[in-house]
Amino acid sequence: MSTASPAARAGDVYAIHAVAAPDADGLTFTAVASAVLAALWAAYGLALGKLHLPLPAAVFFVQWPLLLGAWAAGAPAIVVGWALLVTAVVDGAIALWGKGLGVRVTAGIGLAVMGSAALLVGLGESLTAGGPLGALLPGTLLLTAAVAALAGAWRTPDGYAQVGGAVAGLAAVAAVGGVLRAAVPGTWQVPVYLLCGLALLFVVRVRLPRSAGRGVLLAAGAVVAGALVWALPPVAAVLLGPVQLVAEVWAGAPDGFRGALGASMPWSEMVAAPVVLAVVAGGLGAAFRWWPALVRVAAPLITPGAKVRGAAGAGALGLGWGTLLLAAATLDVPYPVAVALETVLVAGLLAVAVRGADRGAGGAGSAEGAGPGGGIGAAVRVSALVGAVGGAVSMGLLSLASEAATYAVFGALALLFTGAALRTRAVVEQAVLAVAAVVWGTVLTGCAARSLGLAPHEAAPLLLVVPAVTVGLGARLRRHPVALPVELTGALGALVAVGLAVGRAPFLALVLALCGVLAAGAAVRPERRPVAGYLAAVLFVAATWVRLAASEVSVPEAYTLPVTVPALVVGVLRRRKDPGASSWTAYGPGLAATLLPSLAVAWTDPDWLRPLLLGVAALVITLLGAKYRLQALLLLGGAVLALDTLHELAPYVVQVAGALPRWLPPALAGLLLLAVGATYEQRLRDARRLKDVLGRMR
Repeated sequence: MSTASPAARAGDVYAIHAVAAPDADGLTFTAVASAVLAALWAAYGLALGKLHLPLPAAVFFVQWPLLLGAWAAGAPAIVVGWALLVTAVVDGAIALWGKGLGVRVTAGIGLAVMGSAALLVGLGESLTAGGPLGALLPGTLLLTAAVAALAGAWRTPDGYAQVGGAVAGLAAVAAVGGVLRAAVPGTWQVPVYLLCGLALLFVVRVRLPRSAGRGVLLAAGAVVAGALVWALPPVAAVLLGPVQLVAEVWAGAPDGFRGALGASMPWSEMVAAPVVLAVVAGGLGAAFRWWPALVRVAAPLITPGAKVRGAAGAGALGLGWGTLLLAAATLDVPYPVAVALETVLVAGLLAVAVRGADRGAGGAGSAEGAGPGGGIGAAVRVSALVGAVGGAVSMGLLSLASEAATYAVFGALALLFTGAALRTRAVVEQAVLAVAAVVWGTVLTGCAARSLGLAPHEAAPLLLVVPAVTVGLGARLRRHPVALPVELTGALGALVAVGLAVGRAPFLALVLALCGVLAAGAAVRPERRPVAGYLAAVLFVAATWVRLAASEVSVPEAYTLPVTVPALVVGVLRRRKDPGASSWTAYGPGLAATLLPSLAVAWTDPDWLRPLLLGVAALVITLLGAKYRLQALLLLGGAVLALDTLHELAPYVVQVAGALPRWLPPALAGLLLLAVGATYEQRLRDARRLKDVLGRMR
């Protein structure tokens, strides 16, 4: 018998068609020829079992007779789908019981291709059906495919069984959901598929192989995830829609909730979205509540751990919150009702977060949640806390439509978050809640400034009220872990105040001086002194400079020297009383008060007298620092001397550089690099020695 390849045989068939039957329909002839070739190759391979090519070739030709025959007959799409499905079933049988790796691999590829095509045809026909009766035939095709996939999953290894179970589950949902979908309005089609997907969860009560059952559960999860992907974008629109109110603060409260959200979503088409969220949230909540029973029922297929329970509880909480918000938007409740609803939701989330923080870790249940009365769980607690903060932000934005609503909302938020921070004992949650309360308080002061009609620079001093409160609160909390986050948040409010005052120098000087007072107040406490003390000095000096600049003072020394002299006297007395005190603490503020403003004026002074006097003073200070080993004097005087010298010599350096040949500077730079490289180890030792010397200075 000839050992020609399948391609050669196909060429022979084409030649026969071209010579012996040129008038025959091409598709029909190809379908018949494929069947004949499949039979011949199968007989050939079975007769000569040692050959590896004939049987895979037979499997290849088996793919075409039914498909091409249905195509040639002009059959409707559903018949083509049945042809594809039957071919896929044949491929599955060959993949299960065929002999040889080549045969099974070829059949597996055919099963994947033909089965996928059959499912796509059935799904397309189901989605385009005009009514329930029209969806019955595609549904029957999809349901048959589901039964075939499940039957195959029953007999295949674990990995393939799981894929088969997932395909069976999805096909069953498409079959039943397609019929029900055609009987309901368009907006309710997603909930129909969701309910069909949830029905797959009852597979835990059926005796299926473990891998196949897991595949069906994966299909249920995929359907639920798809429904959530459809339903969650409107929730994001509800949360982020009020951002548009920032551009029109206090323009007037709209009549309905949607008026504050903009027209970004087709709300009339989202009526079913809250139902989807409510169904999923209810399922997750039930799983969280009756977890032990669920674990016992699902034990034959899966063994979920405590983390899964925590995720279920967190998901139920988040989706339930989103359900209420989205329902309010789809119903277009009045604006005051929407504001009140969001306030209640934030309060509820805070209650859950506080209860979970107090009872979650180390409670009667595990940290991931026990039964009622046990711990709520870390995941639920975090979800509630994040939801409370996010909801508060959205709620605050929503309130910007009305002045009264703004004060009511941010006042309520400040009280709610402060109360929650006082109620909880968990450090992280307490810090987050306290920081949020400070932020809401800062916003309230800004609203008060707007109500008073103050310009931004005029409102800046008012914004320092909250930082002043945080400084006092920090003094009371002292070394409590929450004290630092609260004070840092207040400092950010002070930074905002400084930014608002930048446009007006007199107000900027006032704000800087007030910030210096607050920093000095914090520096009274030993644990804040190392940072707050230096910060207070810098702020006071900066306030002085800004005030001098605002007053167009050309001789700053007349104002700075009266401050420098007593400051240095105080520094000397401090060093006598405490020889171990740093020179930066004793002399740094006093010297900086005069040297730095003078340096700034000297750089713009065309005369030579001030730079000369400043250079002499800086040289003396540098020498005193070197003699008495005072780091502040050495570094501060040396830096001012170097910058002053650079300013004075810069014009001459530029002239000399312009007179030199262009190649000379690069050549000198190269020689310098060469010299440094040749003495690298020595330079490194010198640098380390200099560092040690400076480190030993006070």
